[in-house]
Amino acid sequence: MKDKIKGAISMYLYFFRIGWFTFGGGWSIVAQIQTDFVDKRHEIDSQELLDIVSVGRSLPGTMIGNVAYLFGYHRFGVLGGVLSVLGIITPPLVILSIVTVFYTAFRDSVYVARALVGVRAVVAPVIFSAVWKLMKAGTTLSKLFYAALVVIGCVLSFVLDISSVLVVLFGVTIGVIYYFIMKNKGVQEQ
Repeated sequence: MKDKIKGAISMYLYFFRIGWFTFGGGWSIVAQIQTDFVDKRHEIDSQELLDIVSVGRSLPGTMIGNVAYLFGYHRFGVLGGVLSVLGIITPPLVILSIVTVFYTAFRDSVYVARALVGVRAVVAPVIFSAVWKLMKAGTTLSKLFYAALVVIGCVLSFVLDISSVLVVLFGVTIGVIYYFIMKNKGVQEQ
């Protein structure tokens, strides 16, 4: 029991530390979790992280809140999940409170505007890196199938302007169908 409480507190501290750098949404945090827990510490594997992110993206609410909870829960139960969410939301809450108090000064500051342009510029590669690592962690989905599904999803979303919800449901449906086709053919997970 002590180890679970200690581990849950470590999840709070971890997410509190990286929560200060959640620019670009949850993908920058996913990239950090990938680096820290998969690549460096080897405490989970890429497939486990991919599963957590997939479920977290599919649920209502903020992606990173969902991923933080699922990750903390996976490691240290309900307390780990709750403290992970508290850790990830505390820094943005502090930052938003400060920005709200000094809104007019921030709104008209050339330096703040330039800093935000810089942040936006570096967010895209961070997001791409996280998506790339997760794509490589796929199991039965072949790389060609994976890439085709991404292209189809982009066309449905950007070109045909179909609702993101419907695009996600389409992806889930195709993924499940593909899984059962491969299972029936006797293809083992990679």
